[in-house]
Amino acid sequence: MRVGAVALAGGLFGALGTLCFLLAFGTDYWLLASDDCGLYAPDVPPVVKETHSVNGTEVAPPSLTLHHEGFFWRCVFQADATVNAVVATLFTNQPETKLCIHGYLFPLPVAVGHVPHPSYDSTAVFRGFWTLLIILGVVSALTGGLLLLCAVPFTSPKLYRLGGAFQITAALLFLLLVVLYVLWAELVDVRRYVLQERGESCPGARVSVLYGWSFMVAASGVPLELLAGLLFMFVGIALRVSK
Repeated sequence: MRVGAVALAGGLFGALGTLCFLLAFGTDYWLLASDDCGLYAPDVPPVVKETHSVNGTEVAPPSLTLHHEGFFWRCVFQADATVNAVVATLFTNQPETKLCIHGYLFPLPVAVGHVPHPSYDSTAVFRGFWTLLIILGVVSALTGGLLLLCAVPFTSPKLYRLGGAFQITAALLFLLLVVLYVLWAELVDVRRYVLQERGESCPGARVSVLYGWSFMVAASGVPLELLAGLLFMFVGIALRVSK
């Protein structure tokens, strides 16, 4: 009975942890940034803004270029300067138009033309491990869950231990993933990465960089997945001892 309760708790923690990892992998809100350098590209339609009168002159409220990106997409759009970047990127507040480019190898730099390019980031190899780690982490979490489903109902202690080991591996991979991302965000010139070519025409642009909610979800999933793996390792050991 105790083993069953532990397995149930492990299943709940593991399901929540894996769901967090899948959300972090499938959503594109790891990096949130804003700048006041103007439109990202000349072919991006500007958002329609309401104007107000100041001394008889019609003045449009200031706007910011908001960036959000993840594994699959890198997107930018225009928004009012009074809008918080986190609030503006919620699913319920999505703009009508965005400019998005594929980011399958995020966070590798987006270099236009021949390499080396002025926007090319010398930390590409270091940050390339981010891509590898997120894929391995998701695969490990899903593999561990599949093995644990095959182990029900307490027929194979080995499958419980193996599934728990995969979940612990997934948690450690995502922990390393989060640490690498923090190092990249804090130690690398993210301002240059956000502005890219536009930085040459906006040397005094103000850039604000935030950790997105995809990052927060991934960090939240690490202790859940780690606890689930440890519980299933305990279940496997208890089943082996009882036989």
